[in-house]
Amino acid sequence: MLADDPLGAARETPADMAPYRAAFSRIDPDPQQHLVVAERDGKPVGTLHLTVIPGLSRRGAARALIEAVRIHADARGEGLGTWLIEWAIAEARRQACVLVQLTSDATRVDAHRFYERLGFEASHLGFKMPLA
Repeated sequence: MLADDPLGAARETPADMAPYRAAFSRIDPDPQQHLVVAERDGKPVGTLHLTVIPGLSRRGAARALIEAVRIHADARGEGLGTWLIEWAIAEARRQACVLVQLTSDATRVDAHRFYERLGFEASHLGFKMPLA
């Protein structure tokens, strides 16, 4: 699913699972990391990665970061994405986060509408710098 769109196809290498397994081994034991996989008939159809980030701003508040939201093409339009995001928001509240945030590539206009429908606001301008 990570490589199932033009952006992911250019940056993911699903044939080489070693880097994904290594990343999972670093993420899995960290209690601030939450990897969610939705399954249908034993096969993955959706993913979400939630990270709880402690912080100093906002009076030392924690925030939650949502990443890697992917829905298999066969499962799109069934509400699974909404369910995953609502789970992430509820989990962020449960962990006393004061806000939940995410980024979305500027070209993903449909995703932007989806996040806005769920109550997210395009409040900041993001910057990235590739290091590799």
